[in-house]
Amino acid sequence: MAERLLVIDDDQAGCRLVQAIFRREGLVVSAAFDGEAGLRHVSTEHPDVVLLDLQLPGFDGLEALERLKAIDPSLPVVMFTGSRDVKNAVRAIKLGAFDYLTKPIDSDEIVVVVRRALETLALKREVADLRRHVGRDGRASLAAQMGSSAQVAQIDEQVGVVAVSNFTTLVLGETGTGKELVAQAIHQRSARRGKPFVALDCGAIPEALLESELFGHERGAFTGADRRKEGRLRLAEGGTCLLDEVGNLPMALQVKLLRVLEARELQPVGADRASPMDVRFVAATNEDLHKRIAQGAFRADLYFRLAQYTISIPALRDRPDDIAYLAQRFLEEASLELRKPVQTIPPDALEVLRQHSWPGNVRELRNVIRQAVLETRDLVLRAKVVRGLLAGSADSPGSRRTTASRLPEQSLRQVAEEAARAAERHAIEETLRATAGNKSQTARLLKTDYKTLHLKMRALGIEARNFRG
Repeated sequence: MAERLLVIDDDQAGCRLVQAIFRREGLVVSAAFDGEAGLRHVSTEHPDVVLLDLQLPGFDGLEALERLKAIDPSLPVVMFTGSRDVKNAVRAIKLGAFDYLTKPIDSDEIVVVVRRALETLALKREVADLRRHVGRDGRASLAAQMGSSAQVAQIDEQVGVVAVSNFTTLVLGETGTGKELVAQAIHQRSARRGKPFVALDCGAIPEALLESELFGHERGAFTGADRRKEGRLRLAEGGTCLLDEVGNLPMALQVKLLRVLEARELQPVGADRASPMDVRFVAATNEDLHKRIAQGAFRADLYFRLAQYTISIPALRDRPDDIAYLAQRFLEEASLELRKPVQTIPPDALEVLRQHSWPGNVRELRNVIRQAVLETRDLVLRAKVVRGLLAGSADSPGSRRTTASRLPEQSLRQVAEEAARAAERHAIEETLRATAGNKSQTARLLKTDYKTLHLKMRALGIEARNFRG
């Protein structure tokens, strides 16, 4: 079906010019000569793109823009006017305009902008469709986020095999390979897909909080426990619980988790008795658990309980066929998010990506592509931009060439400071998540005062409201 464009402009001659331009491009073009008529058309006909003049009779284009966005927030609206009013241009962009052009109309420029708007809309629809599909069975998630190589196809097959069972599954892989994604796919393809999927990062929550977070607690169980709290395991009732970085569980909690897995009963901290539970467990780790067992840091009996079925995710460097696929996928996502016109990755830039060792795996690739899109002012992602980002990447300790170039620039103190900041961010965010954004409770659990926590959060750009509800 042909794409539909609506022009809202009281300049009828200008409307006829735009209609002529875009009919040659194969679009169905309609016109409205005031804001009210334009709003009615959008409500009934649902065009794909709107060209909106800033100066309109009745109410101006900015008000029309706000009302159009209220009708359809995803509708791309391109503003144009006879005045070169930068202030109104900025206001229009803040109100959600896709772009801003000035009269007299340049036919080549307006075609490029409208085509970009249509491509962005198509991407939004594709992402929305993908999310709906993922909600049904999880398959699209693996294809979209992990790639289309033979290794990923094998993982996809393993997910399908284990999902129909109730086996406790251990997912192995380096940081950033997509272990949580695999866990979600197992859940979505299982009979439990309509029930909760609850994830807990065992390495991110302070040890003092971890037992309560995992198993829950009764009121009065310890100092500060002024109300009963359901643990993550109980919140996952009927569904799936992902124990991420399970190798970081303290030994005492390993014993308690083992009892839960064996008895299928849960006893919160401070409770007199255990009660039955129905939860499917998926555990994930980037550590060698056999080595941890040999070191006396992980229980062998717990390992065998967790590893009833094992899925190993190869590092991105070991599946180079996925790099181009993922890079293009992340390019489309970033272009949509950042509203940039970057469309393709040329062969020389892809070669730079393939040559990198990707110690941060898929997560690092996504970050690099996102930064590259942000810095690019062209329709293609240039190799020099990618090369520059990889040369200074903080996520590249596994690249010998990159590491060597960075070593003289960082002192041991700087390395320690960066690590401390990352650890602080992790601890604060996980504790805020556990307390539903309660800063007072977070400060108590982290054994710091409220003011110090507030200053740290401000310095790290963490907002409590993002963890509420």
